[in-house]
Amino acid sequence: MEHVTDTVTPTMTPSARTGPAAAGPGPRLQPHGAVLGPFGLFSVLLGAALPLVDFFIVNVALPDMGRDLGASEAMLELVVAGYGVAYAVLLVLGGRLGDLFGRRRLFLWGMAAFGVTSLLCGLAPGAGTLVLARIAQGAAAALMLPQVLATIQATTTGPRRARAMSLYGATAGLSMVAGQILGGVLVTADVAGLGWRTVFLVNVPVVVLGLLSAGRALPETRAAAPAPVDRAGTGLLALTLVTLLLPLTEGRAAGWPLWTWLLLGVFPFALAAFVAVERAKETRGGVPLVPPGLLRLPSMRHGLPLLLAFCAGFGGFMFVAAIALQEGLRLSPVAAGAALAPMAVAFFAGALAGPRLVRRWGGRVVTAGALIQGAGLTILAVTVLSGWPDLDVWRLAPGTVLAGFGQSLQLPVLLRSILADVPPERAGVGGGVMSTTQQTFMSLGVATLGTLFLALTPHLGTGHAFATTLFVQLGLVALMAAASLRLPRRLD
Repeated sequence: MEHVTDTVTPTMTPSARTGPAAAGPGPRLQPHGAVLGPFGLFSVLLGAALPLVDFFIVNVALPDMGRDLGASEAMLELVVAGYGVAYAVLLVLGGRLGDLFGRRRLFLWGMAAFGVTSLLCGLAPGAGTLVLARIAQGAAAALMLPQVLATIQATTTGPRRARAMSLYGATAGLSMVAGQILGGVLVTADVAGLGWRTVFLVNVPVVVLGLLSAGRALPETRAAAPAPVDRAGTGLLALTLVTLLLPLTEGRAAGWPLWTWLLLGVFPFALAAFVAVERAKETRGGVPLVPPGLLRLPSMRHGLPLLLAFCAGFGGFMFVAAIALQEGLRLSPVAAGAALAPMAVAFFAGALAGPRLVRRWGGRVVTAGALIQGAGLTILAVTVLSGWPDLDVWRLAPGTVLAGFGQSLQLPVLLRSILADVPPERAGVGGGVMSTTQQTFMSLGVATLGTLFLALTPHLGTGHAFATTLFVQLGLVALMAAASLRLPRRLD
């Protein structure tokens, strides 16, 4: 594989670019020479939060969208799936483009596009327009998010990187829970009579703040000899993810028509072709979109399977909880969000304690977190079985608090450990691969656990169907606890 070095170009004021040197290239520094200051870190963490918040914020707004736009259940599923599929498909390409054109530049482009597409979502006159705007919003998120991890990898080392990655992990986890809480508050508040539209319009001022901060404080980094875009790999990865995610997320609501089965039939062949093309390209000395050698790194090999299990369970839980609390317990959107607030508080507390625990126990923190999450899910399932439908926030809190605290000990550590062996010159593609795994399996969790819950509800009732999905997630957590024993005891 060709050797690629990473460069960092500090952001310069206009006065700094005057003089004879202005005609030549800017300073070229090694990754450790750049300083990602507090405002730069704030900017990238804000950019990390926006796509994840928007993946979950629509869950509690879907009933209002359906009534206002006259949308069918299948069309509402596309509002979720269109964003998730576009986001997952383009994440690795977004990382490669950042390596090629500059990560700061792609971050700013992606964030600006995310603001514009959020505005289009909020102003959509019909369900079809909303779906198209959501697909574009997912594409914009895919340009922005890989630059976050790549910038952290390329501009920090040692304890500063550990702190930044811990904050990234905490931001990711909190964003997932906070998305549904914020969605409930905004829909219930009905600001200016806008209803569900505020869940998208709220992004616009946040994006303006992020652009102002990143424009001043984010250093530019890129690969000094970036590899060209792998067109064949990009096309085959897109085909692989679309043929898997689209039928699984849309199939149940659409009644499993013929096209869903045809796409699922194409999936294994698309995957095999993608793997073969990437291996052949690497063997010839090229740089494929997803280098197989990158996936063979110990940190990737041990960490990615844990991340996919975590994200599948988490994504499915959040989707099912939103439906069960609103449709089963008849809670308002804001009350359904409040029921998850204890989980968010526990996650925040655990994320603060996590770095100190990691310094002492390393990868065993993930094992402990999985066990604690498992205990929380068990308590929550028993509570649902014994008390449904006479439940409130306080009776649900013991289970959600333990589950949230356990999750907070897993996600930040996993995200940090997966990239531990990835060299800075591969930061963009490494971040893209990890983010793609995260998004793909969150979408799969929504599709699989969501489909299971909705299929069981007419036969078992909402409470028993909810408890069943919790026990399925508990199985994933048990697998994580066992597999996490392979993580290193020491995480630098």
